[in-house]
Amino acid sequence: MNSVLKSVFLLTVFACGYSQAKATVKEFHPDSLTNENVLDLKRNFGNNKSLPKGFEKQTLIALSFFPELKDVKIIFRVENKTTPLSTRPSVTGMLRSAKKRTYIISISKKSISFLDTILLDRLNYNAQIGVLGHELSHVSDFINKGFGRMCRLAVGHLSKKYIDRFEFNTDRICIDHGLGYQLLAWSKNVRENLKSSSWLGAATLPPDAASERYMNPKTIQLILATHPRYQNQ
Repeated sequence: MNSVLKSVFLLTVFACGYSQAKATVKEFHPDSLTNENVLDLKRNFGNNKSLPKGFEKQTLIALSFFPELKDVKIIFRVENKTTPLSTRPSVTGMLRSAKKRTYIISISKKSISFLDTILLDRLNYNAQIGVLGHELSHVSDFINKGFGRMCRLAVGHLSKKYIDRFEFNTDRICIDHGLGYQLLAWSKNVRENLKSSSWLGAATLPPDAASERYMNPKTIQLILATHPRYQNQ
């Protein structure tokens, strides 16, 4: 990110605080933030967050685009799981009000051979922020759902069509929050690494199935071309 874009980004994060209209950035790099910037992000967006070791900067950048999650308790866990990333409320949290639940975002460090190529540490930096934004979009959605709606969501996951629509809409939440370019980077990176035109998650489905569970790059680009948050780039 050049110095002008970096200045715009940092000014927006630290001066404008939690504004939903925070400026979008086309690409982040490992050196986009100084140590001081990271400390500022932790102060503003790290409350009630257990950050994942090795991915702290990427997570803080993604969190800065979700001001509604400022005080929501989120635990990031790095563990061995088949699914590269997943998000859920804690079991005990389900009995609490939506915004007082604890949410768990699991980041896999080892999976089956087919999915090992798209684990978080195998993605480029911008794509890492994009997929973390996707998972935070789940939390942003969940904090507006009470116990009954969460139960209906769980039942809905028995339907492939429901999951397709659910994940597609989650991508749209991510775009609306300002991480569209990062989501695009993730969409491209995953398909390049899998050598497949579609990404249906860890489901046992044909790799090139027609359903667009996660937005294809072309779909994201079409949305960004007309979305008001991305018109000044």
